[in-house]
Amino acid sequence: MLVILRDGRKLHGVLRSYDQFANLVLEDTVERIYHGNAFAESWRGLFLIRGENVVLLGEIDLDREDDVPLKQVDYNILIDYHKQEAESKKEREEAKSQILYEQKGFCKEGGEGDGY
Repeated sequence: MLVILRDGRKLHGVLRSYDQFANLVLEDTVERIYHGNAFAESWRGLFLIRGENVVLLGEIDLDREDDVPLKQVDYNILIDYHKQEAESKKEREEAKSQILYEQKGFCKEGGEGDGY
């Protein structure tokens, strides 16, 4: 299974259990990070995920996954690029949020907790 979390992490693992709240238990879990046409994996093992943090859940077609032209590299090589991309994305989102707040009257998100 592929699980994408609210914080942007991408987890690959074997789905062992779930409940009505979408809480998940993944076994043999790895966290994948991507940069360009390369990816890296970090072993996480058994992973319990609270359902409210799940953005996307999908089955991986193992036959078609091998056809994707991505090169696997060492995790330590990509982690700095990944952190830099995450920081850049955060800055862009904050700038966008500020513009929407000042010019369009939208409220700022995240200051008061989740505003469902």
